[in-house]
Amino acid sequence: MDITEKKIVIFDDDEDILSICSFILEEQGWTVYAYTDCNKIVEKISAVMPDIIIMDNWIPDDGGIIATQTLKKNEALKHIPVIYFSANSDIEQLASHAGAETYLAKPFDLEDLEMVINSVLVKN
Repeated sequence: MDITEKKIVIFDDDEDILSICSFILEEQGWTVYAYTDCNKIVEKISAVMPDIIIMDNWIPDDGGIIATQTLKKNEALKHIPVIYFSANSDIEQLASHAGAETYLAKPFDLEDLEMVINSVLVKN
């Protein structure tokens, strides 16, 4: 058992996606924090200090791009990798514009979710 807690924050306004992702990640030993909006994002992330953030594009109120950019401008939080999460066909450009480390296109399968999380963990 790893003594360091692995924490992940998921921002998505789709509660089904939050439930599924939370369940899968908790099964893998993650402590999951799920939010349906990105209001007060700096406070939310500062309180948790997660290892990874999964950010939906269409998250109320500011949206994933502004929320990610806000985090990346914050000295204490900018090192936390963000996985951009969207069904948009131009997700690669959206993730790049937001400043996210990588992206995961919806719909995705669970292997894709695990793979992208592991790839970000390896880089940090």
